[in-house]
Amino acid sequence: MSDRRDGTPEAALDAEDAADSADGSAGADADPSPDGGHAAAAPSTHTVRLELVDEPGQLLAALHPIADNGGNLLSIYHERGNKTPRGRIPVEVDFEATPDRFEEIVEALRSEGVNVMQAGTERYAEEVTLLLFGHLIDTDLSDTLSRIEACESASVADVSLAAPQGTEEVSSARLRLEARAGETDAALAAVRDLAAEKELRVVEPLTGVEA
Repeated sequence: MSDRRDGTPEAALDAEDAADSADGSAGADADPSPDGGHAAAAPSTHTVRLELVDEPGQLLAALHPIADNGGNLLSIYHERGNKTPRGRIPVEVDFEATPDRFEEIVEALRSEGVNVMQAGTERYAEEVTLLLFGHLIDTDLSDTLSRIEACESASVADVSLAAPQGTEEVSSARLRLEARAGETDAALAAVRDLAAEKELRVVEPLTGVEA
């Protein structure tokens, strides 16, 4: 508000007040930001950990949903020498975005078929190890792992296959799953359903017992 004690004529002050009022009204009716209000919250730094197929163009394709949805890329850590159990490459991307934009980016990545192993504070906080027995090779172990990964509750952190009698006989696999907080039961249920479909046997860990 104008200070009327500075010697400015009253008429001039009234004109200034009217102009200020008009400007304020226009500002109130106008969209506060070009993106429809997404910039109302201050952007913060987020990290997503992705799993990409080792093929040309996959990294660039994964970065498009981030840039297209208002993310400001900060850094990319491409771990080519450290592949996931499915033979894919883990990539860690840091970017700035508002909370709303961040949620949109994660959804856009998943819609594009990118496997998001970790997103911001959405960490796989629980870990469980289980065993699978049966004809793991004949029933396509890669497909089994891919379908477990497709369950959004968990990620396959490690897998160890043992086939002492050859790949055509019964084999076993030790799976270490990382599940989101509170979603371990959902992850185990998905594994049970898949094992039943492929006639595999699951040996689950005892809850509350140290390995």
